[in-house]
Amino acid sequence: MKTIYLDNNATTSVAPEVFEAMKPFLTELWGNPSSMHTFGGQVARHIERAREQVADLLGAENPSEIIFTSCGTESNNTAFHSALATARDKHKVITTSVEHPAVLNPAKQLAVQGREVAFIPVDGMGRLDLSEIERAIDGRTALVSVMWANNETGVVFPVERIAEMCEERGVPFHVDAVQAAGKIPIDLKKAPITFLSISGHKLHAPKGVGVLYVRRGTPFSPFIVGGHQEHSRRGGTENVASIVAIGKACEMAISRMDEERVKVTKLRDRLEKGILDIIPRSFIHGDTQHRLPNTTNIGFEAVEGEAILLLMNEYGICASSGSACTSGSLDPSHVMIAMGIPFTRAHGSIRFSLSRYSTDEEIDFVLKVLPGIIQRLRELSPVS
Repeated sequence: MKTIYLDNNATTSVAPEVFEAMKPFLTELWGNPSSMHTFGGQVARHIERAREQVADLLGAENPSEIIFTSCGTESNNTAFHSALATARDKHKVITTSVEHPAVLNPAKQLAVQGREVAFIPVDGMGRLDLSEIERAIDGRTALVSVMWANNETGVVFPVERIAEMCEERGVPFHVDAVQAAGKIPIDLKKAPITFLSISGHKLHAPKGVGVLYVRRGTPFSPFIVGGHQEHSRRGGTENVASIVAIGKACEMAISRMDEERVKVTKLRDRLEKGILDIIPRSFIHGDTQHRLPNTTNIGFEAVEGEAILLLMNEYGICASSGSACTSGSLDPSHVMIAMGIPFTRAHGSIRFSLSRYSTDEEIDFVLKVLPGIIQRLRELSPVS
């Protein structure tokens, strides 16, 4: 049975070109880049090349602003740690109610530790009210953290405007761009963002490598302290093969972004329209005008998301539920709750997230089998 993978916001396949780029650093050039000898030392220049490739994708002013980490979660935690450690007289953090757990949970942990944390709400379309952020910023604010694009709905936030707002008030601004990088243009020369996080496995590089951008001149305190790696900003021997891989993935994203955006948007819209036309009581969640080209979140009324996923899995279709039921909870996800989506729809929400490797044939197959799955489940549901 063929796998139809429409869960690319969870993780992506490693691009063949990326795999080929990293192979030599697993089999031939496996030396430690900090070594004095040539065999190890020669690897260091490949790390610097990857730094340049990442900087190019992000529009960073200088490659030195790029720090390699193990993942987006580490990058997010590092930004929080650094902002608070370098502004000891300030103890307030501002974020949103729909952040990924990699930001939401560190923020909640800070609240438990006695820090002041403001969670900015969203409306029914998943949009932020910028005036709420503006009102929340005060002299106690150490950091504002807002995702570039929501991982469940694909809704894109106006981070450039928020960055300007923060700059005017002298407040550091962190952006979790894990879902946005490689899908929509990012130009850090134009947006005064202080910290920005990305993750390799969301843009066709392997798991286990991430990036934290730190604007030049920003006070910085390392989260992982050890050796002098990453210019003493992140201790630990570099994961060279994966660093090379994320560099190559960024290079590919630059060259293919426009073409992929057109292709993937067309496929997503056809999937969306087909579902809404064929399946009664199905609804799109989120702002359809400002969102990632690859993402759609659709609610099926009176059906459990987990049941939909299980039956789709029987056909080899991979997607994600907008509900947290897959983690043992019967409640909808925090994003659906924050948007005020009715329980009967939120509980049956499914996120489809496409990639450059998605095809028309895959969309056709989903549209062929999904209506029967929903009908079958509604016939079994006591509230259908």
